[in-house]
Amino acid sequence: MRYTILTLFPGLIRPWLEESLLEKAIARGLLGVEVVDLRDFGLGRHRTVDDTPYGGGAGMVIRADVAVAALEAVLPADEVILLSPAGRPFTQGEAEELAGKGHLVLLCGRYEGFDARVEAFVTRTLSVGDYVLMGGEVAALAVLEATARLVPGVIGDPQSHREDSFVRGLLDYPQYTRPPEFRGLRVPEVLLSGNHREVDHFRRREALRRTLTLRPDLLSGARIGPLEALWLAEMDREG
Repeated sequence: MRYTILTLFPGLIRPWLEESLLEKAIARGLLGVEVVDLRDFGLGRHRTVDDTPYGGGAGMVIRADVAVAALEAVLPADEVILLSPAGRPFTQGEAEELAGKGHLVLLCGRYEGFDARVEAFVTRTLSVGDYVLMGGEVAALAVLEATARLVPGVIGDPQSHREDSFVRGLLDYPQYTRPPEFRGLRVPEVLLSGNHREVDHFRRREALRRTLTLRPDLLSGARIGPLEALWLAEMDREG
């Protein structure tokens, strides 16, 4: 899997690639990540990348000619993704789809964003939340991590993917480790029992309970079986 990240601040991206699983996956050749400085395509002696907005207003806008020159220099790609608060929400389902691609280009905005004509040269626009960041770098890294971890071999145990939050539309079940008791808070006894069927039922119920409590909006689109539907009805009755 290849990624190309176009940004005005490459120094924000590169350290992220030098730690943890990303660094190991890149070293093993499972991932390739190129960071391209948009200023390399700037205009004139000062490598200008932005200008004042037509119609007036605060801030500066990144020029379409600069952004598109950078994009065309790194094509072909399977997807050219603009990170923007105006994009559709980035979800686990979208991460799974993108993880099957061969080359993703991630375009990071700054200032007041890109000239709107840049949107004609991208394949999709994504948002990581209903808030405004200082730039698209954090959003690009979110897309990178969410998709890269699904590439075979990047994470050692593929079973962990199937148990992630949002894979079935539910939050993940709560996890515990040693010690079995901490400041009066005990690990649920079922997890210490060794009864795999009961552990499985406990985790499925708690995933439902967590989702019902913290993100009930997810339940309408969640993939749940008949037994889980019965548990959910019981939880509703319990209030």
